[in-house]
Amino acid sequence: MQVPDIDFFEMILRATASFIVLLILTRLLGRKQLSQLTFFNYITGITIGSIAADIGGESETPFFNGLTSLVWWSFLTFLVSYLGLKSSKVRVTIDGEPIIVIKEGKIFEEKLKKLRLNMDDLSMLLREQNVFSVQDVANATFEPNGKLSIMLKPENQPVTKKDQNVLTVKPMYIPMELVVDGKVVEKNLKESGVSKEWLKNQLKNFKVNMQDVFYVELQKDGSLYIDKRGDDVKE
Repeated sequence: MQVPDIDFFEMILRATASFIVLLILTRLLGRKQLSQLTFFNYITGITIGSIAADIGGESETPFFNGLTSLVWWSFLTFLVSYLGLKSSKVRVTIDGEPIIVIKEGKIFEEKLKKLRLNMDDLSMLLREQNVFSVQDVANATFEPNGKLSIMLKPENQPVTKKDQNVLTVKPMYIPMELVVDGKVVEKNLKESGVSKEWLKNQLKNFKVNMQDVFYVELQKDGSLYIDKRGDDVKE
């Protein structure tokens, strides 16, 4: 019986070490790789996996050099994600931002060109949401992760118990974020046709100061969903 040579045990050790390090790093990086797979997350995940595979399967690669590369790449990914949490500008630069491609039934051709989407692509994305006609769509937003979020016209929306015996009413606004991480989203204010003064007055009606707000979302009927700082629910 032939005894395995030292290279065999070295590869087992390298593969085991790279597996453990990769497991630890992915846990430290969090779950965004799975839940919000933007293009940046996709490329980062592939690169980290490739480095780990290179460490575990290529004996020519110096182990500690490869391990340093893996840890450093993961650190850069964590750093960029952290900066994205702290700055909306960094977040938009890295991941992009939602872009409205259909508003009140009107297709924005220029925005489709900017996104390098044609009508076949748009139709495919709609079909993935079980929508087979653009005519049924009131508003559609292309998300940073490449998915399409749609709002059907009122007459095409599924009926719920809450909707029974209620007349169809055209929504006043497209639901969108007005304040994120305590910062006013100027672009969305302009898109929804409301002013910062209007927002401040609405918050005043709820006896809430702007500096105490973490997140505000405009609802279809013009009301606001407000989440104040420090309102985390303790488990």
